[in-house]
Amino acid sequence: MSTSSLSPLIDENVQTLAQLAQLLGRVSAHDYQRPLGAKGTQSLGKHIRHILEHYQTLLDACATAPTKAVLDYEERLREAALETRPGYAGERVEAFQAELEALADRPHDAALTLSYPVEVDGADDSLALPTSLGRELAFLTSHSIHHMALLGLLCEQLGITLPEHFGVHPSTLRYWEQQRSVS
Repeated sequence: MSTSSLSPLIDENVQTLAQLAQLLGRVSAHDYQRPLGAKGTQSLGKHIRHILEHYQTLLDACATAPTKAVLDYEERLREAALETRPGYAGERVEAFQAELEALADRPHDAALTLSYPVEVDGADDSLALPTSLGRELAFLTSHSIHHMALLGLLCEQLGITLPEHFGVHPSTLRYWEQQRSVS
């Protein structure tokens, strides 16, 4: 079965962001900013900022040029407040959920262009890659879940308990459910 509706992709992203909101509601500002990892270069806040700025990039592109928008994930704002203030990040999560839901009336194949930076003959350049709103929403789910899996490991170091399926991709959850139904 195939669908042309964005609703399933939007739902996955809204649910992914809801998991982030749960984490943001449990973490102190100290733990959110705390340097982690062997080199002390990781933090919960850095990963969450990174995730949220990808959403911001797509949403900004859709808002400024609803048809044939250009987006560039490398040209993010890198807003320090998102990695230092969990409450502020939580507010942004809620706003992004609403903005994503507002995209539901658009077709999944709404044309976008991804500007992807490359180096050509020693000089910076970029490729203009055709993509679609549906494809970018699928990317955001996978990208976010990947970082959330890393967040889960960092939370373990901090003794922060997360929901059982935090950082597990929706496709994996569906597979697990199918396996339970078969056995």
